[in-house]
Amino acid sequence: MNTNTFIKPTKSSREIITQMGWKPLLMLAVFLLLAPVALFLSAGSLNWLMAWLYVGIYTALTAISRMIMMHKSPGLIAERIRAFKGEGVKEWDRALVGAMILCWLTIFIVAGLDRRFGWRPELPVILQFAALAITTLGYIFATWVVAVNKFFSSVIRIQKDRGHTLITTGPYQIVRHPGYAGVILSHMTTPLLLGSVWALIPAGLTALVLIVRTAFEDRILLEELDGYQEYTQQTRYRLLPGIW
Repeated sequence: MNTNTFIKPTKSSREIITQMGWKPLLMLAVFLLLAPVALFLSAGSLNWLMAWLYVGIYTALTAISRMIMMHKSPGLIAERIRAFKGEGVKEWDRALVGAMILCWLTIFIVAGLDRRFGWRPELPVILQFAALAITTLGYIFATWVVAVNKFFSSVIRIQKDRGHTLITTGPYQIVRHPGYAGVILSHMTTPLLLGSVWALIPAGLTALVLIVRTAFEDRILLEELDGYQEYTQQTRYRLLPGIW
């Protein structure tokens, strides 16, 4: 049953949280360190306002999304932790996730090197702040998805063990894969807020990987998730309304 309201964790939910212990927090800490480490090491300096603004916003919204998961669906955190070790995970999905993470980190490495060596062209400050605003909106949109969809796993699989049902509310009324849409928007504007045109290359590759993954996931959902075919008639577009 779809719901947009927060629920008080049940006894089983508390048991899930207890069983996971510190592992979710440790994994979150490591994940949140990836971007700033890549940025500041490649830049060779901590004196970079736009990078700090990005790291602050990204860290805050990521932490908020995890708190939403913990409060609303602790089982989703457990699902995301064990996802790649579970049965039924497709090798091509593992490869796509690995490629996506690599391309995403390369955005920060290229932007940092651009900052260090002063590659051209330089971008106007007003454009960088506009890109910061759009990046933030993209992450907020993706956080909305987490709040609505308790089955938002990190791998492509029908979670029959968790009673997987179709989600059609909230951002899923706009496009069928709103999480990917928000992330693509944020990734494509991140190079601009960091002042690096060159970083648009890995950002574009990241978006391409996500588009390919969207196509694969959409096909699997059509084949395996009850009600999805009817849902595609209501919400016609996968990522971008009016286009695809």
